[in-house]
Amino acid sequence: MAETPRRVALVTGGARGIGAATARRLAAEGRAVGVLDLNESDAQRTVDAITADGGEAVAVGADVSDAEQVDQAVAAVAERLGPPVILVNNAGVIRDNLIFKMSEDDWDTVMNVHLRGAFLMTRAAQAHMTEAGFGRIVNLSSSSAQGNRGQVNYSAAKAGMQGFTKTLAIELGKFGVTANAVAPGFIETDMTAATAARVGMDFEDFKKAAAGNIPVRRTGRPEDIANTIAFLTGEEAGFVSGQVIYVAGGPLD
Repeated sequence: MAETPRRVALVTGGARGIGAATARRLAAEGRAVGVLDLNESDAQRTVDAITADGGEAVAVGADVSDAEQVDQAVAAVAERLGPPVILVNNAGVIRDNLIFKMSEDDWDTVMNVHLRGAFLMTRAAQAHMTEAGFGRIVNLSSSSAQGNRGQVNYSAAKAGMQGFTKTLAIELGKFGVTANAVAPGFIETDMTAATAARVGMDFEDFKKAAAGNIPVRRTGRPEDIANTIAFLTGEEAGFVSGQVIYVAGGPLD
């Protein structure tokens, strides 16, 4: 098998959970990784783990919903590591509530981080990809895109990520750039722990209840998502584009 070329990846929301696992997995694949999070000091913890394993990474702090900060962050990664040609739009927040209790700020915050953030990051990074004639974009959707009680904002944003992904695939394909979405099911992260707290359940009980409804009879781990992203961002995945892959331990309608 041919040696994997050195490619530069940029992972948003890389301080913890799926983002941190993805950054570490891509580094293990030989990628140099820009780890972006709201606070650079949080991202640095992931960078430290990567470098301890012999990988190459830098930490960048930026608000993905701020166009100026995004442009500066992408430029910083390009200067310090090289042009980023792999982008994982993972940054996300939740502001869960039933719609009659949901504030406009709850709605706007979720939309701004997920959709505006993915748009701004992709707009900035795609210039490097099209110039290189190679690019891999992976956007994080969710099984909640199909609807989930108490998450009208999050569900709408994650459904929007799927349409965003398919359009990117159409527009950027001729430049050697693929775009795909990964839609996790129940993954053990700070976000699902927060959801358990919102509904008043102990997290371990929450996970056990969820596992009972998953065909493989377990909940997911961040590494399960990172493994799928690693494939989609690889050299061999050049004919996979515009797809939404549910990584949920079983089929979802």
